[in-house]
Amino acid sequence: MASAADGIGSLGTEQSHITVPVADPGAWATAMNNLGIVPMGLTGQQLVSDSICIQGFDPNLGIITPINPMMAGISLVQPHPVAAELPVIKEIIHCKSCTLFPQNPNLPPPSTRERPPGCKTVFVGGLPENATEEIIKEVFDQCGEIVAIRKSKKNFCHIRFSEEFMVDKALYLSGYRMRIGSSTDKKDSGRIHVDFAQARDDLYEWECKQRLLAREERHRRKIQEDWLRPPSPPPIMHFSEHEAALLAEKLKDDNKFSDASAVLFTWIDRGEVNRRTANHFYSMIQSANSHVRRLMNEKAQHEEEMELAKEHFKNSLLAILTQFEQITAVFTAATRQKAWDHFSKAQRKNIDIWRKQCEELRNAQSEEIMGIRREEEMEMSDEDLEENPCKKMRMEDTVLSAQTCALREENDSLRWQLDAYRNEVELLKKEQGKTYRTEEDHTQEQQLHFLQQTMQNMQQQLLRLQEELKGKELELEQAKDEQRYLEGEVLSFREKGVNGTAALYHHREKKNDAVIWGPLRSEKEALLLGIISTFLHVHPFGANIEYLWSYIQRLDTKISAGELERLMVRLPNMFQQEFSGVGATLEKRWKFCGFETLKSV
Repeated sequence: MASAADGIGSLGTEQSHITVPVADPGAWATAMNNLGIVPMGLTGQQLVSDSICIQGFDPNLGIITPINPMMAGISLVQPHPVAAELPVIKEIIHCKSCTLFPQNPNLPPPSTRERPPGCKTVFVGGLPENATEEIIKEVFDQCGEIVAIRKSKKNFCHIRFSEEFMVDKALYLSGYRMRIGSSTDKKDSGRIHVDFAQARDDLYEWECKQRLLAREERHRRKIQEDWLRPPSPPPIMHFSEHEAALLAEKLKDDNKFSDASAVLFTWIDRGEVNRRTANHFYSMIQSANSHVRRLMNEKAQHEEEMELAKEHFKNSLLAILTQFEQITAVFTAATRQKAWDHFSKAQRKNIDIWRKQCEELRNAQSEEIMGIRREEEMEMSDEDLEENPCKKMRMEDTVLSAQTCALREENDSLRWQLDAYRNEVELLKKEQGKTYRTEEDHTQEQQLHFLQQTMQNMQQQLLRLQEELKGKELELEQAKDEQRYLEGEVLSFREKGVNGTAALYHHREKKNDAVIWGPLRSEKEALLLGIISTFLHVHPFGANIEYLWSYIQRLDTKISAGELERLMVRLPNMFQQEFSGVGATLEKRWKFCGFETLKSV
C-alpha cells in the first residue's frame, strides 16, 4: 500500500501526467491503454490504439464519418474502412477522488442512441448524488480536452469536448460503477451511463464544415470541367471593307482557305449582303470558286494514285496465282502413278490434303482476279472509252492559260467596282426621290383604304337585299298557291247555292290552318309520324332532337334532324316542345301529347 500511496498524483486539464495507486502495474497499463492514455512512468506500446477507439477518424481531416444524408455535401467524404472489433478487457480505474469499477463482463454492453452528426457532447447519467463538477472533470479529463460541463441538480450532466474522437473515449466509461473515496454510502456511488447527446453547437459546427467541403468540391469540379471543356472556336469578326479585303487575300491562299470560307459563310448567313456590298461578296465567292479547279486536280491525282495501287495489287495477285499454279502442278505430278507408288500411306494422305487446300486457295484467288477484271470492264463501258476529263484539264493547265485567267479576274474585279459605284449613285437618287413621293403615297393609301371600306359596306348591303328578296319570293309563291286554291273553291261552291258563302268561309279557315301546320304530304311522313309517336311514348319525360334523330337514322340514313323537327312543328296537337335546365344546361325536349289532346276534345 505504501507503493500505491507513493504513486498517488493529481490529474488536471493543464497537467501532463497522472499519478494513481498502482497495485498491479499490468492491470493499470491495460486500463489506461483502453482509454488511449500512456501513463507517465510506464513503458511499452498502447494496448488499444486510437484507431480502435475512434473508428473512421482521420486526424488530417478532423471529421468523423459517415455523413448525415439530409445535410448538404452528401457523399463528399468517403467512409473509412471500419476495423474489426477486438476484445477489450476493462479493469479497475483509480482516480484521485474516486474509483471506477467495471461491470460484469457477462452482462450485455450498455446501449447507445444513434450518433448525431458532428457529435462532441456526451450525456453522463447515473452519477452519485455527492459527485461534484471537479470529480466529473477529474474522471473525464483523461478522455480529452473538456470545453464545458453542464451539471444538473439531478444525477446527470452534459460534457462537451473539443474534438469528436474524444467522445469515443468517453463512451468507454459507460457501465462503470463510480465510488467516491472509500465511502460505502449510497449517495457516494452510482453506475454511470455515457451516451451521445445532440447539441445545437455541434450540429452548427458540423454543418459549417460540410458547407466548406461542399464549396471545395464544387470548386474542384468546376476546375475539372474547365480543364476538360474543349476550347471555344475563335470569334468571327463583323463585316467591314477592311476585313473583306483581308478575307479576299486569305481566300486566294490554299492553306488559309478553310478558315476564310467559314468566315465568308458566316457573313452571308448573318445577312451582310446588300446592294452596296454585293460586289465585294461576289468577288469573294468567285475567289472561292477558283479553288474548284485545284480540288479537281487533287482529286485526279488521288485517282491516278489509286489506279496505280490497283494495278500493283492486280499484278501481285497474278504473281501469287502463278505460284499457286506451280504448286498445284507439283502436286499433280506427285499424284501420278510412277511417283505415287513410292510414297507411304501417311505421306500420300498428307500430300492429298495439301493438294486440296492449295486448289481451294488457287480457286479463291482466281475468282478475286476475275471480279477485278469485271469491275474494270464495267468502268470502261461507263466511260465509253473516252479520255478522262480530269486528264484533259491537267493537260490544258499551261502557263498561258494561267496568265489569261489572271487577266480575266482583274478585268472582272474592275468591272464589279464600276457596277458598285453605279449602284451607290442609283441608291442616292432613289433616296432623294422617296422624300417627294412619301406624301403622295400616303394620300393614295388613304383613298384606297376608304374605297375598300365602301366596297365592303356595299357588299354587305347586297347580301342583305338578296336574303330579303328570297324571303319575298317565298311569300309570293305561298300567296299564289293560296289564290289558286281559293279560286277553285269559289267555283265549286257557286254551283252549290246559298250555303256556299258559309262553306267558303269554313274552308278558308281550314286552308289557313293547312298553310300554317299542313297535313301529311306523303306516306313516308306517315311512317315517320308513327315511329316518332312510339318512341316518344316510350320516353314519357321527352327526348331531344339529336337523340331522336340518332334512333331514326338507323332505319333511314338519308333523314336529317331538321326534317324531323319541321314535321313535329306542323303537328302541335301531337308533339309538344318543352325547355329544361338553366343557362348553359338549357335543353330542348319533345314530348308526345296526342292522348291529352283527345281527352280535351
